[in-house]
Amino acid sequence: MTSEKLLIAQITDLHLGFDQDDPDELNRRRLDRTLRALVEMVPRPDLLLVTGDLAEEGDDEISYRRLKEALADLPFPYFMAMGNHDSREPFRLVFPDAPVADDGFVQYALDDLPLRILVLDTLEVGRHGGGFCETRAAWLGARLAESPGRPTLVVLHHPPIETGLSWMTENSDASWVARLRAIVESHGNIVAMVAGHLHRPVITRWAGTMLAVCPSTAPQVALDLQPIDPERPDGRAMIVADPPGFGLHLWDGRQLVTHFDTAEDHDVLASYTPRLQPLVRLLSEEKRSPG
Repeated sequence: MTSEKLLIAQITDLHLGFDQDDPDELNRRRLDRTLRALVEMVPRPDLLLVTGDLAEEGDDEISYRRLKEALADLPFPYFMAMGNHDSREPFRLVFPDAPVADDGFVQYALDDLPLRILVLDTLEVGRHGGGFCETRAAWLGARLAESPGRPTLVVLHHPPIETGLSWMTENSDASWVARLRAIVESHGNIVAMVAGHLHRPVITRWAGTMLAVCPSTAPQVALDLQPIDPERPDGRAMIVADPPGFGLHLWDGRQLVTHFDTAEDHDVLASYTPRLQPLVRLLSEEKRSPG
């Protein structure tokens, strides 16, 4: 790519195979709607990040094959990360060309872009939450040390934060979080981190950089900041049928700006007609002559 600009699309938490016997299940239809929205937008994304929980059951090779089918005709490249519902071995059988580190973790660098991208593997087998062992941490430290002056985006599935959400949150004192924090804090060239897992859009600042969490293509987690008692079910909403979401991360050569949207038909309340032309002209003039 010759331009310094880069438009990165992000989708996450596809959970294909939630209904294993139905190839046209709800989660596949939601994924297809989202991909269609990305393909039809102008300008189109330069690439797509798919940040984990690709399948509902990671040992279900059929779900990965259905994912490969869904992504097959995209007009831009896609790159994937592992989530807690995934399994590395079936994933690599279906996607044998997917980049991986020498140690077998699905971690890799995208270097031939205006913005360097490092994809991390935070899958910890047997845990719903994340993991980031010494081996993976050493890989990240080495990759960042290779290009200390290059602006870099770090991609992972699990946000290493306490969210305030009643049940979808991380222990900020976990050893894997501390291990990752130490590396991120020590490298000032990380312009942002993007993640999934929460099934909600969340923005915060963590370890000295921006952390943007993308909403899911599968159904969303209800926004609920009340404490939850694991011993006392109280009937609260946990999963809601809000539309599938996606993220757009725009790198302009100096900074990364993140947008979120939903893959649905929006009700248009105003269009660019002669009536709104004076406003557009005013804003354009102000941009050219800042106060």
